[in-house]
Amino acid sequence: MAIDILSVSLRALAFVALLQAGGIVLFFALGQPELPATEPALRRIGIFSALLAAIVLVAQYALEAARMTGELGGALDPALQGVVLRSAGSVTLSWRVLGLSLIVAALRHRGAERSLAGAIGVVILLASFTLVGHTANSALRWLLSPVLLAHLCAVAFWFGALVPLYLVSAHEPAETGARVVAQFSARALWLVAALFAAGVVLAAGLLPDLAALRRPYGLLLLAKVTGFCALMLLAALNRWRFGPALRSGEAAAGRRFRSVVAAEYALMVTVLCVTAVMTTFFSPEA
Repeated sequence: MAIDILSVSLRALAFVALLQAGGIVLFFALGQPELPATEPALRRIGIFSALLAAIVLVAQYALEAARMTGELGGALDPALQGVVLRSAGSVTLSWRVLGLSLIVAALRHRGAERSLAGAIGVVILLASFTLVGHTANSALRWLLSPVLLAHLCAVAFWFGALVPLYLVSAHEPAETGARVVAQFSARALWLVAALFAAGVVLAAGLLPDLAALRRPYGLLLLAKVTGFCALMLLAALNRWRFGPALRSGEAAAGRRFRSVVAAEYALMVTVLCVTAVMTTFFSPEA
């Protein structure tokens, strides 16, 4: 049981770190204005997140052998590690480390070529999720895999933009902060639609019937849907009220905006933790 808890904790941390790293790359790639007060810090956060994700992913991979035996000592068993090495998980880990390496390289320097490398790294990183898991084992993999990739890209952009939005609103001039927030909010309209549509397709493709919503996987899925609805309410507050108020330059306007962004971040981390539990312990059919 302790090994399972450790495994799901590592998975949740990996989700947070890799989506943060990839999201910052997407934030820069989508044409942000000059951000002299915050760009260096954001690049450092992105690099740290990518390196943390790589370390956690390797630790999670090494723990798979221990999960087979139920004891930590299993991680030192060469035969079991050989089984893990020959599994799809080793291929997935390789692609994720490659994607994270490209992200680190892109964030260390500026330039069009580096931005392209970072974008490719994000695609490789997120596409690795289609190689394992419930969508990979589904008869509808040809449909669900690209939908899952689109879903993850939208999540990475939204989640990864929250830290930049927080820092930009705190340290950049009011006009710059308001402009960056407005750009993000305009894209978020499409983001919400993409997340909703992808979620419906994935749920319809994975759940065997409506009765599955009463089983553990379905209940956790409903918890994620509830979290998504709460996120939309918070995002609407910032889009229509607190975001535009940043132009005033008033300290109170910035504090209100950042408090909502912080709430969004905490809620998204919670949803990612729920996802980690779902993908570690349950399946749509169970």
